[in-house]
Amino acid sequence: MVRSDARENRARILAAAREALAADGATSMNQIAQRAGVGAGTLYRNFPTRESLVLAVYQDEVARIVGTVPDLLAQMPPLEALRDWTTDLVEAMRRKHGLGDALGPGAHQAISQQSYGPVIAAITELLDAGKKDESIRPDANPGDFLQLTGALWRAPSSPTDRAPHMLALILDGLRPRP
Repeated sequence: MVRSDARENRARILAAAREALAADGATSMNQIAQRAGVGAGTLYRNFPTRESLVLAVYQDEVARIVGTVPDLLAQMPPLEALRDWTTDLVEAMRRKHGLGDALGPGAHQAISQQSYGPVIAAITELLDAGKKDESIRPDANPGDFLQLTGALWRAPSSPTDRAPHMLALILDGLRPRP
């Protein structure tokens, strides 16, 4: 069992790393430790390499996003929940691309492999809820949806963010045909 202070240190390190690496992918491990208020030894005990830290930041973000699905579905209709969830995913993926400088090619592949299953499961849950209430067409496929939404986080966010309009087009395509 992990002590509560060790869990708190890990959480502070992840929060500091997420913020620091999103702002500057070249932030050093020592700068992250300082920002988290822990010693270098504590940082390296939790994350022996830079890549292990960045991977943990990604995993934490994916878990957070995936974990929002039940609450979204409890609060709003499935199509609205899918819109909100996808908007959150797009923002996270845009931040991920900001962190990309901190990773090698092997780590990029590991992130994709580790996050694909949970993300597809979340999309499936959202689509299934919409199929059940007939707000989403029965042939909607989670893999297709993920592939289409990949364009959203690659779209430039300035001077005008096209992602909301593009997402509206994708969601319109999910509606059942009359």
